[in-house]
Amino acid sequence: MNYIWGGMIVLSILYGTVNGTLGQVGEAALNSSKEAVSLCITMIGIMSFWVGIMEIAKEAGIIQGASRKLRPVIRFLFPNLKRGESKAEEYIISNMIANILGLGWAATPAGLKAMEELAKGRDTLSRQVASNEMCTFLILNISSLQLIPVNIIAYRSQYGSVNPTAVIGPALVATTVSTAVAVVFCKIMDRKRSA
Repeated sequence: MNYIWGGMIVLSILYGTVNGTLGQVGEAALNSSKEAVSLCITMIGIMSFWVGIMEIAKEAGIIQGASRKLRPVIRFLFPNLKRGESKAEEYIISNMIANILGLGWAATPAGLKAMEELAKGRDTLSRQVASNEMCTFLILNISSLQLIPVNIIAYRSQYGSVNPTAVIGPALVATTVSTAVAVVFCKIMDRKRSA
């Protein structure tokens, strides 16, 4: 990937030099840098807000209530997960709730903790191969069912979209389909492995 980006930068500079537009290339690089910093600041604010909302929901017991509702789904998706003995279930549920609310960045810490917990208790040889639960979790995390795509709405708003929330319906359909396909794929692979 570094070679691709490096090559694109070198080609841009060479093209700008040959066409006499090197000044415009430099100006575009500076403008893009400013825009990237502005976007990062916007996203930090939005993510801080939503992570704060998640913490309030956690303290108010809303996350616990949602966790109880999601437990049957977790048991279906992760049949070999030890109940009550592992914190993996708690981290998986936290990750799923954050993803459902469209908080992909806020879901990452819980996702990493879930993978750590799923890897615990495995010997060195089996740690080199991902378990069914690890693969299922990773695939579901990538497909990421989202009710409110907060990040996309923020990007659309940052770039001046007339209706930044217009993406909610299509995103819900797309992530529902991707998650359904992910679940079917995981169940088919589980059956193949156990056969």
